[in-house]
This record gives sequence, structure tokens and C-alpha cells, in this order.
Amino acid sequence: MHTDDLRPLNDHRCLLGESPLWHPDEQVLYSVDIPGRQVLRWREGTDAPDVWPMEAEPGCIAARQGGGLVVARRDGLFALDTQTGRLSALAPPPYDPAAQRYNDGKPDAAGRLWVGTLSDARRPEAALYRIDAGGATPMVQGITVGNGLAWSPDGRTLYASDTKAHTVYRQPFDGATGALGPREAWVQFPERDPAQPLAAYGGRPDGAAVDAEGCYWVAMFEGQRLLRLSPKGEVLQVLPLPVRCPTMPCLGGADGRTLFITTARDKRPADELAAQPWAGAVLSVRVDVPGLPAHRCRL
Repeated sequence: MHTDDLRPLNDHRCLLGESPLWHPDEQVLYSVDIPGRQVLRWREGTDAPDVWPMEAEPGCIAARQGGGLVVARRDGLFALDTQTGRLSALAPPPYDPAAQRYNDGKPDAAGRLWVGTLSDARRPEAALYRIDAGGATPMVQGITVGNGLAWSPDGRTLYASDTKAHTVYRQPFDGATGALGPREAWVQFPERDPAQPLAAYGGRPDGAAVDAEGCYWVAMFEGQRLLRLSPKGEVLQVLPLPVRCPTMPCLGGADGRTLFITTARDKRPADELAAQPWAGAVLSVRVDVPGLPAHRCRL
């Protein structure tokens, strides 16, 4: 992997790109633009993504069994038929949408959807929800910005972060029941020293993905880098980026060895954006270790 090989998929720029998803059936990349209120599909060889406008902010997406996507928006869960563009409601939100919204989420191997929420006031009032046919169950509470969801290759460990706390947590996971064991702080990153320039800040953990070797790729928001962490939490690789704010990686492509990275430009300083024209792009680079196929949601 060489940093010089990083490329944007095309000229499209999101305000806050998130939730990249390599679709296991369609072999295309999907993502969202949260404040832009869009779901996007990135097809190889095209100059711009296909866009589905949304009436509320989409925090994340998941491949749905039977086709299409599940979209977790501020105002609830929806099914998007990507052939017709038809959107249908699945479930209302389990929180007050005036104060919170869905953020990062993924299905587990059994098809249950796990989604962390975000507190608009940046207070520890959000939660990590497990969502299935029986409804939404809060599994972890006291979160401020739920992020970084991923499972170990054997499905026995769940990783999740609270971005504001600068911490990635892990918990034992029971795939048969969806139960969680005790939560522990797995990797903690230093908070920004306001006396230091932004360039000295390593960033805070945002979205993540686990590869076939069980290593955790995490986007360090404002840190201008991705980290690849071993299952023991050791930093194995640092991928410097030409943008200040990466938001989430995913692994895909025909062989699973293309690393896609969503990024942000919303509310960034004008001088930073002038120096970083790829801010808001989806970036890609080839890596040595493939990813794990995305699970599909049964909702």
C-alpha cells in the first residue's frame, strides 16, 4: 500500500460522507452524505454517483436481504428500493429526533441491525441499539457519539467507539442471541491539547472496519490518517491522508482488497479546504489484506 496511490472515485464531494458499503450482491459502493441528506451509489467508470435525496439526515445504510438498502435516518428506519427509488417506512426512531439521530450502524451475521446514535447537544444521552423484528433494544447507554461498529472475523467480539470520548470499546458478543458481555475500553486516544496546533492532534476515532486478519481499520477524524490496529490494540499501520477529516473506511472491490474512505468538508475552515481539494471525496487505495463481506439486514 502506497499513499501516492490514493485517488478520489470522481469529482463529487460530500459535505459529510459516511457509511461506505460495498454491496455483496451488486458489487458497487454505496454511502451517505449526512447533512446533504443523500444516499449515493458509486459505480466504476462513472463521473458522478447516483443520488437518492432524503427528507432527513441518513446516518448509515445496510444491505437488505431480498435487495435494496435499509436507511437509518433521524426520523427512523426505511427500506430503499434501489431499482425503483421507492422508500418505505420500517420503524420509528427509539429516541427523540429533536435531540438525537441515528449515526453509525451495521448488521450482524444474524441480520440484526446495530446502530449507535448521536446526541445533538454532545451529551452522554445516546445509545447503541440492537434492532430486529421485535423492535429496538438499547444495549449500551451513556454514549455521546456512537461510532466504529465492527465485529471480529469469528463474530465473538463487537467493537464500537464513542468519538467524543476518544475511545474504542470492545465486548464479547453472542451471535446466537445478540447478547453482549462486559464492556471494556480497548484503545484510548489522547484528546486535543488546545494549546497545540491542529496538525499536532492525532484525531479521534470515527468509523471503522475489520479485515480478514481481524485488524481494525479506524478513521481518525481531524487526525488526517487511518490506523490499522491489531486485535491486541497495537498500531500496525498508519495511512496518512491528504484530507483532515476521514470519517469511515470499508473494504471491498472484486477481491475485497480496495480500501474505500469517506471524508468530510462540512464546517471546515476555508484555508483548509483550499489546501485539501479532496475533502468530501470518497478515496480509494489498494491494500494487502482483504475485508470481510458485509452482512445483510433482515428487517
